[in-house]
Amino acid sequence: MTGWRVTRLHHVAVADGDDHTGEALFASLLGDPVHSEQGDGFTERMYAAGGPFLQTLEATGDGVVRRFLDKRGPGLHHIAFAVDRLDAALTDLDERGVPLIDRTARPGGMGTRIAFLHPSAADGVLIELVEDGGAADG
Repeated sequence: MTGWRVTRLHHVAVADGDDHTGEALFASLLGDPVHSEQGDGFTERMYAAGGPFLQTLEATGDGVVRRFLDKRGPGLHHIAFAVDRLDAALTDLDERGVPLIDRTARPGGMGTRIAFLHPSAADGVLIELVEDGGAADG
């Protein structure tokens, strides 16, 4: 890695099934979500989990979460790592030949910038890189 680093585990995301069994359990274990936000065809909820968050993804229409649920069912969707310089991370990873879904950052929840690595980069696990708001590379 050059010019950037992973600073912590940001969140683990779970695609919640239509019966909301997972969401109900997570809420009973962790309390109310600390943040909720609408995405394109989904609702994300962030639960405080002792540092990192647990994120639930509820399909509210057609989109990536619905396609995931239709193909794989409820369960682990992705793992997200906070990085200090997302643009530098994407440039470095691309130069090293790491398969990327996003070559440039996009807006994420809670005022973050995000980008996804292709699941083939990590044995089928979808990895999200997250840069907290106010930490842009420039």
